[in-house]
Amino acid sequence: MFGIRFIKAQPTVYMLQFCKGRVIREGVGLTFFYYAPTISLVAVPAASAESPFIFEEVTADFQSVTIQGQVTYRVADPKRLAALMNFTLDARGQGYVSEDPQKLPQRVINVVNVLARAELQRLPLREALRAADTLVQAVRKGLVGSAEIAQLGIEILGLSILAIKPTPETARALEAEAREQLLKEADEAIYARRNAAVEQERSIKENELNTEIAIENKKRQIRETQMEAERAVQEKQHQIQQADMAAKVLLEDRRKQLVSLAAQNAKAEADVRAYGISTAMQALGTVDARVLQALASVGMKPEQLIAVAFQELAGRADKIGQLNISPELLRELLQSRK
Repeated sequence: MFGIRFIKAQPTVYMLQFCKGRVIREGVGLTFFYYAPTISLVAVPAASAESPFIFEEVTADFQSVTIQGQVTYRVADPKRLAALMNFTLDARGQGYVSEDPQKLPQRVINVVNVLARAELQRLPLREALRAADTLVQAVRKGLVGSAEIAQLGIEILGLSILAIKPTPETARALEAEAREQLLKEADEAIYARRNAAVEQERSIKENELNTEIAIENKKRQIRETQMEAERAVQEKQHQIQQADMAAKVLLEDRRKQLVSLAAQNAKAEADVRAYGISTAMQALGTVDARVLQALASVGMKPEQLIAVAFQELAGRADKIGQLNISPELLRELLQSRK
């Protein structure tokens, strides 16, 4: 309404607002109102862009090859690019007023084409078909040092060569030559394999004979070793038997000495016991019987003493007229028996 408009730029778009030839506002992702009759807007994409390419060049041996790849770049200096190419938006702010934004990828591709042509013209066909990595390094180095790319304010992010192909006729000729070389190598491989088989067969026969000789020698060594081992075992067994017999003889001598010593000790002990008993009997023969009985009663229990008393009474029963035993004594005797 009344020429006042609103614009909202994406975060990857660098906006420049011009009024009377001067920049009054600039930045990435700006959002603002503006008066369309007096304001010019410039929108430069700052995001990375990928531009595929395919072009045909000639090698050093005048053979045509097709190069297919992709270049990745971004606008590093939007103000410099806006000064060289027209990125002005229309009055509604919805499109460009020129075709320069669509021409920018082609200008980058043209630089890539020139650099690739300079490299391919120094290589013959066979080397060019295998020079993708070398070509990428050389072209990328040329892009970084290119004055045109620097003036546009563009930064090269990456370059890739996807394929380098010859013409179909050249490809068939290369395939035929490679096929013939492979067939020749196959024939040589068969011949070498046959020779190797003969040599291998001869080596196998020699190895078999050498193996048989080695086996016989080993069998002879085994028999000699077994005989030596058997003789050593017999000698060891003879030594063990002699040692066993000597040990048995020594054991029997020791046993004989032990029996003789045991008999002597038993005889001495018997003599000692007999002498002790004889001496005790002689001593006891002079002692009164009542003293001996008194000595024997030392340490007896009460019931044993009562039994001895009854025994004395029984021995003098002819002199006892009447014997009275109290009930308490009889009870004690009965309880002791229980």
